[in-house]
Amino acid sequence: MTPPHLPGQPQLAYRNNQLWLEDVRLANLAQEYGTPLFVYSRAAMLAALAAYQRGLQGRKALICYAMKANSSLAVLQVFARAGCGFDIVSGGELQRVLAAGGDVKKVIFSGVGKTRQEMQQALIAGIACFNVESEQELEVLNEVAVTLGARAPVSIRVNPNVDPKTHPYISTGLKGSKFGIAHERTVATYQRAAQLKGLRVVGIDCHIGSQITQALPYLDAVDRMLDLVQEIEAAGVPLEHLDFGGGLGIDYNGDQPPAADALWTRLLAKLDARGFGQRQIMIEPGRSLVGNAGVCLTQVLYLKPGEAKNFCIVDAAMNDLPRPAMYQAFHQIVPLSCTAPPVHSTTWEVVGPVCESGDWIGHERELAVQQGDVLAVLSAGAYCMSMASNYNTRGRAAEILVDGDCTFVVRARESAQDCFALERLLPG
Repeated sequence: MTPPHLPGQPQLAYRNNQLWLEDVRLANLAQEYGTPLFVYSRAAMLAALAAYQRGLQGRKALICYAMKANSSLAVLQVFARAGCGFDIVSGGELQRVLAAGGDVKKVIFSGVGKTRQEMQQALIAGIACFNVESEQELEVLNEVAVTLGARAPVSIRVNPNVDPKTHPYISTGLKGSKFGIAHERTVATYQRAAQLKGLRVVGIDCHIGSQITQALPYLDAVDRMLDLVQEIEAAGVPLEHLDFGGGLGIDYNGDQPPAADALWTRLLAKLDARGFGQRQIMIEPGRSLVGNAGVCLTQVLYLKPGEAKNFCIVDAAMNDLPRPAMYQAFHQIVPLSCTAPPVHSTTWEVVGPVCESGDWIGHERELAVQQGDVLAVLSAGAYCMSMASNYNTRGRAAEILVDGDCTFVVRARESAQDCFALERLLPG
């Protein structure tokens, strides 16, 4: 049996027809820890980060990992130890950064719905910057900062009306998006921010979407943002840093996004040409750092052939891997062993056990499987565990971090009792 093509990092490979991540045989992990099971490669994360570091070498730049992609503490530790900052979108994420030993002075707080309590929490902690997403948020943040006797460092997120050519649910830079401040309101909003006593304007921010696989939207967004920088500074508001967000895609199914270092070579050339090459640069990659560093192992529970469709029912479900149900997303599904199977290949609907028709992992997959086999769902390092739930009172999966031939349990499997530990019965 010919091993299938594996997208992403070279740390995932077949050796003697067995699937390995770094120097660990995945079948061994499934047997020892059970399934569903998320497994991440430290080397793959650092290799993805290295591409950004090469692209930004010699520049004043801060890479802030967008931790909503995968906020597991051990993953945060990997990036904190590599010198990264963090892009957060909640007070809870700030607590995770602190728990993982991250540098709070390298934290950027994004998101459209920051509460007063979260603003206060971040100001007291001393974060680097708030990415403000509405004019009312600007006023509220000022009030909170004045009450604390502080000045909040702010960057305004601009909505440049650039189409990132991605799924509409993860497109964030178009005019109809809930994110950012409209292009035509930006200069006036900066002038207002500069007048408020509780604020200190430090930069400008732009983030156009996620899973972007073309360079052109980035180049377009950079031009529009630099035009705005010139207008803002001409209006008397200087800017210290330029924040270009994240959103670079990964290979899920033959996708060919530009390499991070090649993309930044092009973007920096544009900055240099327009006289902005010496500005402090901030970026917030997420999926591109962790997406292809992780796999989800899942066991085949039952095979259910039918007249219209054949169903391969596995023990991972939409609560473990929500992207297919939420975005109709594709994840490659491969066997852990490529030895000659005792059964012929068949087209299967790979589905989970949750009581929803939308609980599917892969449509029309050609697989030679038997009951009890373990499959690997690839490119599962981003927006899987971070979006996982306890629907159907299903405990979230365990997580393993691989480092060479060493393995670490970085999240224990949840029990049913864990799922309802905070609930209370009525008296009597």
